[in-house]
Order: sequence, then structure tokens, then C-alpha cells
Amino acid sequence: MSINCLALDFGASSVRLILGKYDGEKIEIAEIHRFLNEPVVLHGRVYWDFLRLFHEVKIGLKKVSKLNLKIQSIGVDTWGVDYGFLDKNGDLMQNPIHYRDKRTFKAVEDVHKIISFDEIYKTTGIQYMNLNTIYQLVSDKEIRDDIYEKADKFLMIPDLFNYFLCGEKVNEYTEATTSSLIDINSKKWSNEILNKLGLRSEIFCNIAFPGTILGKITKEIEDEVSLKNINVIAISSHDTASAVSSIPFDDENSAFLISGTWSLMGKKLNDPIITVDSMRNNFTNEGLAENKIAFLKNITGLWIIQQLKKSIELSSGKNISFNDIIEAAKDENNKDFFIDVSSYEFLLPLNMAEAIADHCEKKGQERPKTLGEHAIAVYNGLVYQYKLALDDLELLTKTQVRSVNMVGGGIQDEFLCQMTANTIKKPVIAGPVEASIVGNILIQLMALGEIQDLNQGREIIKNSFDVKIYDI
Repeated sequence: MSINCLALDFGASSVRLILGKYDGEKIEIAEIHRFLNEPVVLHGRVYWDFLRLFHEVKIGLKKVSKLNLKIQSIGVDTWGVDYGFLDKNGDLMQNPIHYRDKRTFKAVEDVHKIISFDEIYKTTGIQYMNLNTIYQLVSDKEIRDDIYEKADKFLMIPDLFNYFLCGEKVNEYTEATTSSLIDINSKKWSNEILNKLGLRSEIFCNIAFPGTILGKITKEIEDEVSLKNINVIAISSHDTASAVSSIPFDDENSAFLISGTWSLMGKKLNDPIITVDSMRNNFTNEGLAENKIAFLKNITGLWIIQQLKKSIELSSGKNISFNDIIEAAKDENNKDFFIDVSSYEFLLPLNMAEAIADHCEKKGQERPKTLGEHAIAVYNGLVYQYKLALDDLELLTKTQVRSVNMVGGGIQDEFLCQMTANTIKKPVIAGPVEASIVGNILIQLMALGEIQDLNQGREIIKNSFDVKIYDI
């Protein structure tokens, strides 16, 4: 008899509900429901459409009920840093605000007048990004005080989904570490930071660690979707942590590269690295399952390609595929176009193609005109950042990385994988594609007592999914 787990994987542009079947040796996965996750702009503010997302989750669960399978559990992983507030009745007070919203720019200055980034980093180990939760919360305290002051509980995005599925209010550890409010050593909310910034400590919940069974789905949900007795498990709720859980490392000196809307280059460590050099190089220490640390660098990823596709389709009135973009880049004769993918210009432009062209022109290049010229500029910018991040990673960890395990949706782009190997001058081991989903399922299996630990889990991954090696 197989163990059936559901993985809800929320990406920054799409969401999938996946069924994972474990037969004691291998995991098989099947997509049950997929839907878009698009930001909503209203009155100049950028929101996540949480109610629509939860509605789609229930549509997916109804599809599961028609399979007539015994479902043991469900786990949710999402992006980091974002959150919502519950009122005293347990109701969501407002749709969560998107991390690409610009409200935090002033808050960064306000925070650092009170507590320096050096102090924040020494406590939390989290890199500086203006979208970090710490700046969002201070911004809310200043400009959304009517909501902030009335809030009863603070839940990050996966916590919100867990709460509305089973009724338990907790903050999952790996997701909470992305907030810049968790003491990386004590693994608790930093009262020192909260007190200095005047943030209300009573709204924060207890920390739940990966593999915690929170409870069963509520009777209301059971009745609506015709499923019963499903455990809701707090897995490694931050999608990065879930992805790292699935990587079948063969060498302790392998690095990982998670390729999706964001790119993340790093290593799995036993202890955080918090030094002046790691801070200056903007490396972050995020929580993982089994008390490990993901020491990594965040790099803008395929977000730019995704938005380039949209802007080209809008201007041309024609649909193009991602493969069209890849082929155009491969066939482009002028390979010299280049953008700095980390530039603020690519955060949330109205027209990504125009933003790329403007950036190239400002940097003294020709203005790209064709799809291929736009695309190669992005690819060149991406792999250049990968090389810089890997060089820094080796220096900071004092190790020689022998290979890079590349996972995530981006590995379906073989052109990107080969460009990466050529640029970093190390073999790239690509797979599994569905890294966050597989890691999500592994933690569920651990919580259910079906596997002992992630070492056993990674052997199962090797038996279940193919990898491809890109040599230099």
C-alpha cells in the first residue's frame, strides 16, 4: 500500500498541487491542479490575491477527492518574507502585500536609524534586501497603523495556508528565518530586535519546526472538498528549504543552485557563517530541516525572462513560448548584450523588454531590438552573477566546490544549464526538476514515520528521478 501525500508548491508566478505516492522504495509525483499566482495592483499597492489562491487550493482538493485515494497528509511551501495579519476573530484583515511593493524604501532608512544592519546581521545572519519582512513590518507600523495596531496574529504566507486548512496558528521555522527577525542561534524570535523597533511581540506565534504535524484539516474544509482525516504538516515551508531537502548531494563540497523565479547559489552547512565578509558579500543564513543552514546568495532569476515573455506578447499581439525565447538566444549572432540582473530597474517594470533595452543603452551598448538580443542580455547577466556568487561562496566557506547541483524549473532550460557550466567552469548536475515539491514530500514522510531522515530520503530521490550532467 502506498503512502499518498499532497504537496502545495506556491511559486511567485504559479502554484501546483501535486500528489506524491511513496511505495517504500520510490516516489512518483503527479500534478493534480495548477493555477496562476499573479500580483494584483490596486491604488498603487501590489497585493497577493490570497482569497483567490485559497479558493483554487480547494478546487484542487476537490479534484483529489475524485481519485478515491486515502490521503495521509498535506504540506505547503511558498516564497519567503511575506505575511498577513489575523484579527482577534481569526479572520484575515487584508490581502498580504507583495514583496515587490515599494512601500519599504523609506522603512529601510527608518530601521537603520534605530538598529544598524550590522547588528541585524550579527543576530539573524540574513542578507540585506529592502523587501525583507523586518522592513515591511516597520512600514506597516508607520503607514498601515490601523491594520497593524489591531492585528492579533502575524502569520507568514505558508502559515496562513496551514491555519486556514487546520486552524493552528504557528510560525514555521524555515520561513520565519527569512524575516530578519529570528535569532539564528536560539532559533527564536529576537526580542532584542522587536523591542528596539517597537514591534509588538505578542502578535508572533510559537515556532514550529519542519516535520511538525499541526492537526487535521478542519471539518468545514472536509465537508467542502469531500476529503477526511488529512494531516496538515509544517514541512520546510520556505520553498528554498524544501528544495535543498531534495538535492541528492554526492559530495560534501558540492554547491547548490536553485533556478526559478529567483536563483539561489549556496551550500548546506552545519552552522551559520556570520562574518564581516559574509555580510559585505550579502550572503544569507536561512534555516533548513534537521537543524542545518542554507548559506546562500539570492540572485534575480528567471523572473526577468518570464516578464520579457509577457511584454513581447503584449507588444506583438502574438503568443510566444519559453522555448521560442531560448532558441532566439541560442541563434543570436550578437552575443555581447549584457544586463546587471540585480539592478532595481528589473524589480517590477511596466515593460520588461523596454527596461532591458534602456539598461543596455545606459551601459553604453547598442539598444537591443530583437527577441534574441533581449534574451541573450538576460542569460549573460544571469550566468555572470552565478560565477560571482560561486567565487564568493568558495572564499567564505574556505572550500573548493567541485560541482554544482542545479535544481528547479530552470533546469528544463538546457541552454541555461550549459551556459552555467561553461561560465563557472565546473560540472553542473541538473535534477530533480520539482525540487521544492519533492523536498516537501520527504519532510511529510519523515513526519509520518515512513522514512528516518533526509539521508534516507535522498537515496529514495536517486532511485526516483533522473539527473543530467553538463560538463565544461
